[in-house]
Amino acid sequence: MAKINLLPWRADRRKLRQREFYMMLGAAAVAAVLGVLVWWLWMGARIENQDARNTYMKNDVQGERRGQIDILDDKLKEIKHLEEVKAKLLARKQIIEQLQASRAQMVHMFDELVKTTPDSVRLTGLKQAGDTLTLEGLAQSNASVATYMNNLDKSVSMSHSDLQKTEAKGTDRRNRFEFGLTVKLRKSESDNQDTGTGANSAPAKAAAPAAGAPVPPAQPPAKSEGKP
Repeated sequence: MAKINLLPWRADRRKLRQREFYMMLGAAAVAAVLGVLVWWLWMGARIENQDARNTYMKNDVQGERRGQIDILDDKLKEIKHLEEVKAKLLARKQIIEQLQASRAQMVHMFDELVKTTPDSVRLTGLKQAGDTLTLEGLAQSNASVATYMNNLDKSVSMSHSDLQKTEAKGTDRRNRFEFGLTVKLRKSESDNQDTGTGANSAPAKAAAPAAGAPVPPAQPPAKSEGKP
């Protein structure tokens, strides 16, 4: 015999679906609240970590006023000061090396000045700027000045003499003409003289002719003039 259900099953199913919907909605809301709480805690932890790092950079952990930024600034200033000191020391070292290299050059220069100055010329001033030497003096005539310039050009330590001025002043015939000229200093030849290359090459030059000269024939032995 067939059974007929006369109960309101559609209403019961609708209520069941509504109950399931509200349960799912509540679970989603709880999950959303938990997600927001976790995100808030995580962002708070990151903010606290960044604040701790900022505090470490600005102030020490013990609460001192000087932080890592100030310490690094002091180190940068110290490095800059050391670089300035290093630059000054290098400049001083370069000057000392230049003086050391030009020490022998000055000796040769004054020696050449004495050798190249004619009797009719008298120097009154001398000034050096780098490899340029400025000479001022008095001469008996313009020919004496020309002779002096030729002597400077033939010198070992100086070359390229250039006349700047020559004027006739006064009535003294011995020192009538006042002149001024510039001359270039030869550094390479003075360095070669300092290192002694000229002295070392002298024996080689002297030995070269001996090695290249023809060998004389052997002479017969001399007979003794004594009595037998």
